[in-house]
Amino acid sequence: MSLFNWVSLGFFLYLLSPILSLKGSSDIPSRFLNYAKKEELFDWMVGVRRKIHENPELGFEEFETSKLIRAELDKIGVKYKHPLSVTGVVGFIGSGKPPFVALRADMDALAMQEMVEWEYKSKVPGKMHACGHDSHVAMLLGAAKILQDHREELKGTVVLIFQPAEEGGGGAKKMIDEGALENVNAIFGLHVTNKLPIGEVASRHGPLLAGSGFFEAVISGKGGHAAIPQHSIDPILAASNVIVSLQHLVSREADPLDSQVVTVAKFQGGGAFNVIPDSVTIGGTFRAFLKESFMQLRHRIEEVVTGQAAVQRCKAVINFLENEKPFFPPTINDKYLHNYFRIVASDLLGIDKVKDMQPLMGSEDFAFYQEMIPGYFFFIGMQNETHKQLQSPHSPYFEINEDVLPYGAALHASLAARYLLEFQPEVTLPEENDHDEL
Repeated sequence: MSLFNWVSLGFFLYLLSPILSLKGSSDIPSRFLNYAKKEELFDWMVGVRRKIHENPELGFEEFETSKLIRAELDKIGVKYKHPLSVTGVVGFIGSGKPPFVALRADMDALAMQEMVEWEYKSKVPGKMHACGHDSHVAMLLGAAKILQDHREELKGTVVLIFQPAEEGGGGAKKMIDEGALENVNAIFGLHVTNKLPIGEVASRHGPLLAGSGFFEAVISGKGGHAAIPQHSIDPILAASNVIVSLQHLVSREADPLDSQVVTVAKFQGGGAFNVIPDSVTIGGTFRAFLKESFMQLRHRIEEVVTGQAAVQRCKAVINFLENEKPFFPPTINDKYLHNYFRIVASDLLGIDKVKDMQPLMGSEDFAFYQEMIPGYFFFIGMQNETHKQLQSPHSPYFEINEDVLPYGAALHASLAARYLLEFQPEVTLPEENDHDEL
């Protein structure tokens, strides 16, 4: 075949390629949002969310939640793998061929008594969906419904990751270890927030959330009567000095431009007004955006706890709880995906509804995915001015404005569908051969 014919063939393939469909891809978000707002789909997402909310399950115990997810995927004809990481589910929509893009929702609840009185209040004492993961699951299932009903438009494969144990358990890392990201090129995740109005989203490129770790220390002395402290070795005094000294790690050792946090949130010791206990247990969290800063904090926390306890003649044993609560890396958004997100979100919500935000010292195990592949995490608003002010996550009074569900579902689906269109492999033409016959 002549060079002219190869060029003609290449031009013809270009005309037929998915790249041509990008001219109409900007309407995907608006179409998907209108679809998500249909009464039938909205009511279905609300029903799913309320069932999950009534039956909260802690990390790696989400058996009924996982069962519900699989049942709904079966109803809409979505294939999936189960189990991954005990209760995790990974679904697949599309051609089964590259490119692959993933959407993630976390499933676990918190060990907290719900204080909100409403018809669908938690039925499990001491457990509550106080961080919105029930809505995250409902939105991802809504996105699955949208994508499955528009699967002929997908130019690749969408991977749906329903993940256990985000709340400190490192479920994302275990899902990765068991193959959840196999062949995946990029991943998106979201979190509801009461800090933004309904219909607004916010994020940033680069560091978004901090890396985090936990620690617990047992400081042991010698108990005795409070009236004769000279015969005791007071672990409460030692623990108090430890706590004050730990605050100096940020105020006097960290670069003021390098955000770090050390917080002691647990102090247990003694049970009487006039008895010095044998030991005290303290615990807390430490956070930083830079890995070097994070590891330095870990090192210095251990030194301060053991050193200050020794000054007061006590012994200290510190545990960083890496098996139960693994260290979370910082959540760092890919710059290219940030630009892509702004385009898609603007087409769905309007450019004025897409906000840049400052980094937060909270943490997210979505960061484990971002260590492996480009990833993007964002917040979606649910505050409505006509309703009361919603409480922050991890509050026993936390509530979800269910009007957010269509926005999250449509944005999930739009990010995935347009990604598959815009990241198609380029057509590779055969090498030129000057000796081809006409």
